[in-house]
Amino acid sequence: MERLVERVLFAARWFVVPIYLGLVVVLVILSFKFFEELLHLALTVRAIDGTELILLILSLIDLALVASLIVMVIIGSYESIVGRIDVPEGVQKPDLFDKLDPSTLKLKLQVAIIAISSIHLLKAFMNIADKPTEKVLMQLAIHGMFVVSALGLAMLDRIGKKG
Repeated sequence: MERLVERVLFAARWFVVPIYLGLVVVLVILSFKFFEELLHLALTVRAIDGTELILLILSLIDLALVASLIVMVIIGSYESIVGRIDVPEGVQKPDLFDKLDPSTLKLKLQVAIIAISSIHLLKAFMNIADKPTEKVLMQLAIHGMFVVSALGLAMLDRIGKKG
């Protein structure tokens, strides 16, 4: 009986694969949105001022960071939970494949979240006239908590590796 339970538990890891495939669909949708924004930028570049141009560029960077975050989650989670991804001979394997254990994945995700938060904070500062000061201060506090939690995770990871 114990052996059967163990086999079922081990096989249960395959239930996350549809979720990863769903994230691939999200990545495709995000790519469409990126190119929609890029087209919008290309068509309006002559009619917008510098601040608006920077905000549109920051939006593109934001989408690129979110896309990278999704790829890290898909690959890192799949490799740590389901199994190794076999890359055919001759195909260049990104460094990400060799360095993405669960601990590293958490830190990379945290850094990506901080970068995304930084972009949103920069957007808020650039549009500070449009936003109440309390809202900007709240965004600043949330960003600070992201930074503090990332530092905490890094310290815990370092402590865990020493022990």
